[in-house]
Amino acid sequence: MAAREPRTYRDLIADCVHCGFCLPACPTYRSWGDEMDSPRGRIDLMKGIADANIPLDATVVGHFDACLGCMACVPACPSGVRYDLLIETTRAKVEDHFVRQRGDRWFRALIFALFPYPRRLRVLAWPLFVYAALGLQQFVRRSGLARLFPRRLAQLDALLPSIQADVLTYRLPQVTKARGKRRGRVALVAGCVQRVFFPNVNAATIRVLAAEGFDVIVPSWQGCCGALSLHAGRDQEAKRFARALIERFNEGDVDAIVINAAGCGSTLKQYGELLATEPSWEARARAFSERVRDVTEFLADRGLVAERGPLKARVAYHDACHLANAQRIREQPRTLLAAVPELELLEIPDGDQCCGSAGIYNLVQPQSAEEIGERKVDNVISVAPDIVASGNPGCTLQFRALLAKRGRALSIVHPIELLDQSLFS
Repeated sequence: MAAREPRTYRDLIADCVHCGFCLPACPTYRSWGDEMDSPRGRIDLMKGIADANIPLDATVVGHFDACLGCMACVPACPSGVRYDLLIETTRAKVEDHFVRQRGDRWFRALIFALFPYPRRLRVLAWPLFVYAALGLQQFVRRSGLARLFPRRLAQLDALLPSIQADVLTYRLPQVTKARGKRRGRVALVAGCVQRVFFPNVNAATIRVLAAEGFDVIVPSWQGCCGALSLHAGRDQEAKRFARALIERFNEGDVDAIVINAAGCGSTLKQYGELLATEPSWEARARAFSERVRDVTEFLADRGLVAERGPLKARVAYHDACHLANAQRIREQPRTLLAAVPELELLEIPDGDQCCGSAGIYNLVQPQSAEEIGERKVDNVISVAPDIVASGNPGCTLQFRALLAKRGRALSIVHPIELLDQSLFS
């Protein structure tokens, strides 16, 4: 049978029949009720641009920028429209052909000069640690000085994680042997923000996998997976990161390539599509993607064998968008948490709605991100949890910032940290 020709941008646009099933799923449409800020409205704009009937001007770009890329419309669509590919392709067109205002260009350049580079983030973590340790961060926030900052810089400060001294020097072991009977071997993608600001999540991931009988290797000098770049339309940069990461993971046989950050996982599973036009890389990229598993997906599939202790807590599980919508992983994290004795698993009302984090969205669209996030936090608080479990570092930072603004103290953790506590506490 002949190979199927790849579908074009126009083919993907033509799949939309404008039925409107995407409207209630879309956070920005729910916020403003504007057709052009719904998935089908944005697809209309894409068609107009492709047909040269609509100019790619600031107004049109504003509607594309306002999209979170949460992909809630994808599972809601009865026609199977690949809105994920459409918005990524459209954003790449924007970055190639639209000249942003100077301040916007500089702010985005700052983000992409830092966040995809773990070593740069680690250097940045030292002054951030001093900033917090000396009480300057709390002073800026409590005194109201942060309100004098430009909105985006104020948001950047609000989202800064709490950095402990041990975080600055922690390094992941390159090899961790399975405990007890060996069941297999996996490789861990350490991430960028996850590796530097949430090393506890990676450490918990390694301990749980080892306790479940898996050797864990962490390939050295691995860089960014390209998720932030891809979702922001910087597709060539994303491809460069993808090729480099594939090279780093070409280290022997493993049962799976494990990831514990939802946004990264969705991109890793998309490498075959991302590099489909590069003959020397397509097969390698698809083979790589086929081995990628979110850590909760992997453990649920293999089954838990290690004995767990009780963890008495009310836990609200948050569906990170790129885990639930892009990867269709919903039940696996719940199954794992439900296996912890005495843990009470709570469902968040309207739980399929985004928290407003969405990669760099809460940095470049802070007002919309806060409006969307406040709805989510209201629903979280309504179930009175002790802990919120989230499978993505961006969601964790967003929840912490919004809850801190309300003066609420809630523990926000990755599900793997709860499994770790049940094993070793």
